[in-house]
Amino acid sequence: MPLMPRRVKFRKEHRGVLRGRATRGNRVDFGDYGLQCLDLAWIPGRTLEAGRVAAARTAPEAKVWVRVFPHKPITAKPAETRMGKGKGEPEYYAAVVRPGNVLYEISGVPESTALLAMNRVAHKLPVRVRFVRRRTH
Repeated sequence: MPLMPRRVKFRKEHRGVLRGRATRGNRVDFGDYGLQCLDLAWIPGRTLEAGRVAAARTAPEAKVWVRVFPHKPITAKPAETRMGKGKGEPEYYAAVVRPGNVLYEISGVPESTALLAMNRVAHKLPVRVRFVRRRTH
């Protein structure tokens, strides 16, 4: 089942403008390794879930965190519909990601296994990503 909010105040949203870099959620905070986004994009909830499943199957003993959530409703008009008659109905929910956002984190496995799991996740995502490690001070 795709990720989506339980309830929302408004069913439809404006599209908005994608720009800027992530100022929050840009460090590995929960796990040991992570997957950091390098592009601006909307990532559908079912894509995030597919990535989580891929990571969990590659490393079943690992703990996996999905750090972004799809809050944005994306609407669409039916095919072969004339212009006008208002905005379309919500089709799916998407997460707005910016360069620097950590999308997934993983812990409890060696680095080689984490790299393999995150590589499988990266192939499912519509954005460029990089493998990052947790910083220790």
